[in-house]
Amino acid sequence: MRREPGRYLRCTNTDPKAPDAIEHLRAGVKDGAVGFGELKAPVTLDAPEALRIYELAAELAVPVQIHFQENLSFTGFERLPAVVKRYPKTRFIGHANSWWAYIGSADDNKSGYPEGRIQPGGLTDRLLADYPNVYGDLSANSGRNALARDPEFAAEFLERHKTKLMFGSDCGCRDGHGTGQPQGGALQGKCVAQETLALLQKLARPALFRRLAYGNGAQFYGLA
Repeated sequence: MRREPGRYLRCTNTDPKAPDAIEHLRAGVKDGAVGFGELKAPVTLDAPEALRIYELAAELAVPVQIHFQENLSFTGFERLPAVVKRYPKTRFIGHANSWWAYIGSADDNKSGYPEGRIQPGGLTDRLLADYPNVYGDLSANSGRNALARDPEFAAEFLERHKTKLMFGSDCGCRDGHGTGQPQGGALQGKCVAQETLALLQKLARPALFRRLAYGNGAQFYGLA
């Protein structure tokens, strides 16, 4: 970043339970970070240590990206509406397993990778529709899985929330062909980012694909 100033943007992160968490995040933004995250820690999403981060994000006018995964990170997803309503000036970016499992209203595997058609009315869908400060990150196998399991629903979902969704990679491979991906995973030997982009191209019209793959993120982080 120092060799090529202006080419990269970065976020800053911390352990929410760390005594100096707020000071660390504040210093990161002062040093040029454009957001918090990805926050991933074994806390409930409305724990005091989490709430103070949302307050700071509003104060500093930066977004916070959260890894929602029941039994692992920022748990208690069904209480998220109360939190985003409490902090209307905080921009939340939803990410990971539970965020995408809650795209459907059925009692799916809320911490893993659900399969089968999506039953409409899921909490994630409602959060994106009802709260202007909630956004979604399409990255990782959780995002790819949500798009792939029910293409008809996914196409309508992308169109419905076309201003609120952003592509991200969150891919562990080192060469665009899956090298370095965890062994035994659903996408072993494949690049998650490439697979997600291919799905988006199939599901979205060209103008919408451009918006999801680049436009929304560029506007969100002040690049456009």
